[in-house]
Amino acid sequence: MRSPVSSTRSQRRRRSEMDAGDETIKSSSDFAAVPDAFQRLWTPHRMVYIQDGTQPHADACPFCLAPAMTDEKALIVARGTHAYVLLNLFPYNSGHLLVCPYRHIATYDKATPEEVAEIGSLTQVAMRVLAVTSNCDGFNIGMNQGRVAGAGIAEHLHQHIVPRWATDSNFFPIIAKTKAIPQLLGDVRRMVADGWPRDED
Repeated sequence: MRSPVSSTRSQRRRRSEMDAGDETIKSSSDFAAVPDAFQRLWTPHRMVYIQDGTQPHADACPFCLAPAMTDEKALIVARGTHAYVLLNLFPYNSGHLLVCPYRHIATYDKATPEEVAEIGSLTQVAMRVLAVTSNCDGFNIGMNQGRVAGAGIAEHLHQHIVPRWATDSNFFPIIAKTKAIPQLLGDVRRMVADGWPRDED
């Protein structure tokens, strides 16, 4: 006599097999892999960002094109004389800002003293605004110089300002290589732009 477990498994297998022409669709429970309790967040659109060979042509540099757009479309929160501030389209955290010179230069050593000063000044203001608008507990600030150093857009200098919260540490980025971003980019842009001091634009 067959065991109830064996009989149930056999019935489930028969129910899961459906004829589709010459193809047979089978339940994944019959495959060699062991099912687990993890959910999958599939993000194939990010392949254009992480694959090799995805550096934009100089004529299509997003940091050169952004200033010609409206602030809302380009996600710009503040404009200076030599540099400007915008949201990262692929943020590590909500409120992840980038400070970019208008000039198309690749590395920090090529920036003029005026550009260096304004990048620093805009970074300071951005930190103050984020501290008030997002109530963050700290920041990661830095520049990735060159593709080998992890620069997503290696040909146009940009400084990252990433707000951090004491309660934001969890397993998701470590185990799943995924960040949960709780605020939409347009909402964050509006919040930061509204909080930007007008006398320091």
